[in-house]
Amino acid sequence: YCTDMSLVSEKRKSYGSGEYCDNFTDLNLSHCFIGTSLYVRLLLYTRSNLDCGHELNHHHLSTQPLFNLTQPTAFVIHGYRPTGAPPIWIDHIVHLLAEQEDMNIIVVDWNRGAANLNYFTAVSYTREAAHNLTGFIMTMEEEGASLSSVHLIGVSLGAHLAGFVGANLKGKIGRITGLDPAGPMFTSATPEERLDPSDAMFVDVLHTDMNSFGLRGAHGHIDFYANGGADQPGCPKTIFAGKSYFVCDHQRSVFLFLCSLNRTCSLTGYPCSSYSDFLDGRCLQCETFKPASCPVLGYDVSQWRETLLQLGQTKVFFSTTATLPYRKLSYRVDMVTWNQYLRWGVVYIRLHSGRNFTEARIDHKLLRLEQYTSTRLLAQFDEDLPNIQKISLRINTGNVIGPRYKIRLLRIRFTPLERPERPLMCRFDIIMEENMEVAFRPLPCDSRL
Repeated sequence: YCTDMSLVSEKRKSYGSGEYCDNFTDLNLSHCFIGTSLYVRLLLYTRSNLDCGHELNHHHLSTQPLFNLTQPTAFVIHGYRPTGAPPIWIDHIVHLLAEQEDMNIIVVDWNRGAANLNYFTAVSYTREAAHNLTGFIMTMEEEGASLSSVHLIGVSLGAHLAGFVGANLKGKIGRITGLDPAGPMFTSATPEERLDPSDAMFVDVLHTDMNSFGLRGAHGHIDFYANGGADQPGCPKTIFAGKSYFVCDHQRSVFLFLCSLNRTCSLTGYPCSSYSDFLDGRCLQCETFKPASCPVLGYDVSQWRETLLQLGQTKVFFSTTATLPYRKLSYRVDMVTWNQYLRWGVVYIRLHSGRNFTEARIDHKLLRLEQYTSTRLLAQFDEDLPNIQKISLRINTGNVIGPRYKIRLLRIRFTPLERPERPLMCRFDIIMEENMEVAFRPLPCDSRL
């Protein structure tokens, strides 16, 4: 697709003693203003050359001693690059993938094509780049590789590029992972014009920016929606933050996936019809997936794969913190109220361990408290405190001028969702006043005062 081969040799640098490495194409804004012609480079990394990429010949794989066709192969496909700079996460994902298992890791460098101020031009190049990559994978198959061992990981526009490759190969690719598939120009696309479940034997998708650069809807066998799939915690809310305002939510998909590969954040997704239902505590059980429990975002999906393929398209939701390790600790809170007067309020729960505490604020909607009513809540905490010695509870009704009404809890029970080895915590017959905090020591649920 590009006749100027000097563009490739420019990206070589000395490594160690006399060894040369092929680096990701580094462009600048001048290239983006002028426009680039598509050129697809395939940079191979393995455990033996993690820090030194080797560009593969598209047609003569037998001459590539580092490329083992009997091993799994993961292709990493970036998206639109409006500034021409290499993605900051490329080295990270290569190293983390190599930790999962011994495999070929191929970075699909289509920066000459993706780097263009005209987004529509970059979109048009995805079909050509997919045709190029399809031919390479067909050559792999001819030389002994199994299509079922191929995993395409596509970011943004790269997710649709991966889908086009999968469609070209009649859905025989083993797996496609789409990280916040691009939305602009794909919102009204048919399944044939974007990533969809038929593009691979298994398709998993992570959504983080559906109200801007990401694509709304469900497009895989399983779709993970972080914080509902739109606004991410810690990302700027106003345009005055500059570039971060535009890219933060969209890029969060990559950082969440990297964190899952690093196994520092186990992000559990709960099957549900909507994020609001999830926050309401209506979708906190995963009997369908037993004994494997709820699906977890990440590389290893083997224990949930068969169930998900049987279910068809499954939506799962989870919440995160604003920073690493992103994970929230979730409790299912079941309580039975016996207050005389109907009250509406926001619930604050604090877990105390020694001098440390963590707080959950359940405020996505007002909670209805009435006589002899069982209520289920989802309480999500930013910190994981293992030995809970005290729990404090406050129900803020907003009542500031009238008398404080009493609220009686016949029972309150805390079930740790991601820590099933921990005991359930209960307390019985608590008398509290609205807007006032009450503290108590949790008891085993088979005990009473």
